[in-house]
Amino acid sequence: MTDPTAPGPLAATAALMADPARARMLAALMSGEALTAGELARIAGVTAATASGHLARMADGGLLAVHAQGRHRYHRLASEEVAAAIETLGGLAARIAPARAWTHGEAAREARLCWNHLAGRLGVALHARLVAEGWLTPAPGGWDATAEGRARLAATGVAIGEAERSPRFAAHRCIARDCMDWSERRPHLAGGLGREIARAWLGRGWLRRLPAVGEGDLLARRRIAVTPEGARGLRESLGLATA
Repeated sequence: MTDPTAPGPLAATAALMADPARARMLAALMSGEALTAGELARIAGVTAATASGHLARMADGGLLAVHAQGRHRYHRLASEEVAAAIETLGGLAARIAPARAWTHGEAAREARLCWNHLAGRLGVALHARLVAEGWLTPAPGGWDATAEGRARLAATGVAIGEAERSPRFAAHRCIARDCMDWSERRPHLAGGLGREIARAWLGRGWLRRLPAVGEGDLLARRRIAVTPEGARGLRESLGLATA
């Protein structure tokens, strides 16, 4: 088996992410939504033909998954590992150039999606709250949830059973893992539990996606806000205060 950390494979994957247009497309897909080539071309500021070439290369390289529906082809990140790599690179870039001002607005820093889970101050605060209360317990490679943790999260609409449907949980009872937050530089929750929390709270209207702020907005549909109902529900069910 080829070592993925060897110079050849590592350089090839890094090169796929390094092109500015491809980097913008990958950042846009961190919203967790599947986008068409036309949408991604506009975000990247390239022609449709150029976008198609970039997308084909990223799909061949294992970064993207493609779903054909009618005459459209929808693109999404291929896996949680790809999303984690993008978030980690964002955090590394912020640490290397710490003097660079945050340019994405306070809404993005307060709460956003990191592919399919919560990030920003909200995601970090949730992680800290669950750990501090003992509702998460360490497991190989991440976290399991205690009986009380499961009950409290289930009461907010989280499908615990769906969160457990993963080989990692079957092997290690790992229901969630840490993902280092790009802006806060502290961990938020990823994995099955992180996914199901975001899905449940968006679905019941506790969270809502915020609109894009302009053409080519890299964080379009990633910015989220806690609704008044959500603020009340998070406070009452988890003791989590939101801004």
